[in-house]
Amino acid sequence: MAAGEDTSHILSGLTNQLPDRDPEETAEWIESLDTLIQEQGTERARYIMRSLLQRAGAQSVGVPMVTTTDYVNTIPVDQEAPFPGDEEIERKYRAWLRWNAAVMVHRAQRADIGVGGHISTYAGAATLYEVGFNHFFRGKDHPGGGDQVFFQGHASPGMYARAFMEGRLSEEDLDGFRQEKSKEGHALSSYPHPRLMPEFWEFPTVSMGIGPMNAIYQAQSNRYLENRGLKDTSDQQVWAFLGDGEMDEPESRGLLQLAANDKLDNLNFVINCNLQRLDGPVRGNGKIMQELEAFFRGAGWNVIKVVWGREWDDLLDKDHDGSLVKIMNETVDGDYQTYKAESGAFVREHFFGQTPQTKEMVQDLSDDQIWNLKRGGHDYNKVYAAYKAATEFKGKPTVILAHTVKGYGLGTHFEGRNATHQMKKLTLADLKAFRDHLRIPVTDEQLEADLYRPPYYHPGMDAPEIAYLLERRKELGGFVPERRRDHAPVDLPDPASYEVAKRGSGKQMAATTMAFVRLLKDLLRDKNFGKRIVPIIPDESRTFGMDAFFPTAKIYNPDGQNYLSVDRELVLAYKESAQGQLIHPGINEAGSVAAFTAAGTSYATHGEPLIPIYVFYSMFGFQRTGDSFWAAADQMTRGFIIGATAGRTTLTGEGLQHADGHSPILAATNPAVVTYDPAYGYEMGHIMRDGLERMYGTESTDRNLMYYITVYNEPILQPAEPENLDVNGVLKGIYRVSASGIDGPKSQILASGVSVPWALEAQRILAEDWGVSADVWSVTSWNELRRDGLAAEEEAFLNPGQPARVPFVAQQLAGATGPIVAVTDYMKAVPDQIRQFLPHQFASLGADGFGFSDTRAAARRFFKNDTHSIVVKTLQLLASRGEVDGSIPAYAIDRYKLLDVNAGTTGGAGGDS
Repeated sequence: MAAGEDTSHILSGLTNQLPDRDPEETAEWIESLDTLIQEQGTERARYIMRSLLQRAGAQSVGVPMVTTTDYVNTIPVDQEAPFPGDEEIERKYRAWLRWNAAVMVHRAQRADIGVGGHISTYAGAATLYEVGFNHFFRGKDHPGGGDQVFFQGHASPGMYARAFMEGRLSEEDLDGFRQEKSKEGHALSSYPHPRLMPEFWEFPTVSMGIGPMNAIYQAQSNRYLENRGLKDTSDQQVWAFLGDGEMDEPESRGLLQLAANDKLDNLNFVINCNLQRLDGPVRGNGKIMQELEAFFRGAGWNVIKVVWGREWDDLLDKDHDGSLVKIMNETVDGDYQTYKAESGAFVREHFFGQTPQTKEMVQDLSDDQIWNLKRGGHDYNKVYAAYKAATEFKGKPTVILAHTVKGYGLGTHFEGRNATHQMKKLTLADLKAFRDHLRIPVTDEQLEADLYRPPYYHPGMDAPEIAYLLERRKELGGFVPERRRDHAPVDLPDPASYEVAKRGSGKQMAATTMAFVRLLKDLLRDKNFGKRIVPIIPDESRTFGMDAFFPTAKIYNPDGQNYLSVDRELVLAYKESAQGQLIHPGINEAGSVAAFTAAGTSYATHGEPLIPIYVFYSMFGFQRTGDSFWAAADQMTRGFIIGATAGRTTLTGEGLQHADGHSPILAATNPAVVTYDPAYGYEMGHIMRDGLERMYGTESTDRNLMYYITVYNEPILQPAEPENLDVNGVLKGIYRVSASGIDGPKSQILASGVSVPWALEAQRILAEDWGVSADVWSVTSWNELRRDGLAAEEEAFLNPGQPARVPFVAQQLAGATGPIVAVTDYMKAVPDQIRQFLPHQFASLGADGFGFSDTRAAARRFFKNDTHSIVVKTLQLLASRGEVDGSIPAYAIDRYKLLDVNAGTTGGAGGDS
């Protein structure tokens, strides 16, 4: 390290800024501590040190918080739990696993395939996984219910290699890696993708940062199930395997406080600290393990560092003056990476050669012995001790920081190289060296016969090593990973629970948000079904009128409520409880989607279905957390996403970063999301009933869906459900809500959500002022109409000569004549989704561009999607057809002052924003 360089990010900084006025006395104190450790062990020494620190604080001695410790193992040798397995047997088949994982990726890179893959991640992390597989990860048949393991995405070849050894996958399956259609039936997904391999993977993790936060909320969801009395999860652990480079993602670190606040000691992070990103070092000039130690310790986690393998124990024991530890502390990660890319002689000179004391320590070691001084993440004993300590620690979540080498054992072309992540195939020399290193019984002739088809290795299911491997899994409760679809039966809500949605609001004005809340309240009351609902609201409950649930359903907090609430005198006082039903993540949309995912997959993870209903504010759903929703779809999450305060013009004073005009378009990109934009409460009742039946009804075939329903904060008179309602039209996306009662030039107005009342007012004005007959249609889902239309086109494309199916929207409008004006409070691209399926003259009105702060009436007049804009656009289309006088549109624009934003009258001022 350069002279004068700041080391505060590497060392604890306890003494390096302070003068030592009496070195002799200091030495005596240190000698006393050393003697205590030698005679009574580290556990006693730790208690004495804690007592001294506590006393120092009481005496106002300014001792800083120790956020980092020396660059050595957290668990002293004398406190390491003994390794219980047969290390030689486990070493043998670990070598076979690493060989098969690398060969699988290598074979997928032959010239006629070339689908890629990653060799180096699993090569460096094999020990971390195998200690878990052999001694910790419990399968679903374990009496405690089994663990949830979030595997690092790029390490997936190792999981496939193990499944091959277990007899779960064949060689043909391994050769189907990343060829999911061309090798269908024998295909393996690139990464952990439950939707693509629904019997194998449980958790999608390769979108960096989503794994860590989903693991945290999975651990919380386990405790939620237990505290609410739905399932005993007390003996289940959550494991998340992460990369040190991945920890730069804000999602990886941003939710750590929840795990500490909830005391999630059922959660274990294992961070594979190979010091490398995808293209270079994580912290070349610093030390990522020290940085992460400080970060997690400050966040309230238990931290265990596994830095050095057992070969270092004797050297550290000889380090009487701390010279070796000093070098370990001050060597930066860029140098550690370089050491593993060089040789034992290089390490002797550049690492141990820094002081006479450390050079003398290794004078009796050969260069090969120095080279074989392992890092802790490759040592079974050290990793086992860390895992055991983590699972036994109470009161805090644990993070294990394991020092490894990326590409470990793959040879000098791979180990520790910056390019190792992108390297996907081995040369013949690499293969031979790798084979020799792992002692794989494969001959030179076999390797030379076909460079791109080196053989897999399996000793046969009768081999003692395989018997040992299978016995370990049997004792731990079955194979991991494994996903099961069976779950407890769901008693769907009594039909009476939907009656409130059908009644309308009478003479009272109510926004669709309030209609939704009233419906949800009755669903929560259903004695057989209500317990399964998990409302998730990120700190906007009062905005949505959901504070009504506080006194009864209560807010989930594992510690309950240990304070006197400031609003305790209110009927709707804030109330927390360990048995609370509402998940309240705070101002935290990423955490909300993670909670939604954990609850919405509980049917598979735990066999105990939950129905998450996540209510978010305006655009802070798909725009902010679209990647998380994509992962939720991959994990086959089921539940409801409620986009509250929807639309671009409803939020009045909120402005540009709140006014949502595009979420349905973003939602349309997710194949698992079924999007609705209802205008009325009765529509919503049918939509939610249909959603629950599709997710958990006995007749359903496509269950893995997320229903996205937009609701508005603009009060209107909610009509009662009309007789003979076209329920099929409501669910499929469009039905006629009002037929015109007059004769005259014919037109059709298609509207959705909050714009339906504007369309009905436009219908009246067109009839009274212009003699135009306009029918109004409620489009409950532009998105679903488009999907149906595209499906019809695809069917026709693949079945030439056969009668083509007519898209549903065209069926509904088959007898409707005249031009169509489609209006929405979203951008015009939303209604434009259906344009291609209709023969009618078609025009869209919407809210394109950025939102802004203003009254609803002014905003709608500005965007030209208000009532009078509908009228004028209809007249323009009819004029272009010669069905009204050509001068009328210009006259109407002037009459209604369409260019004056202050002349707008559409919409009221009520409703919270």
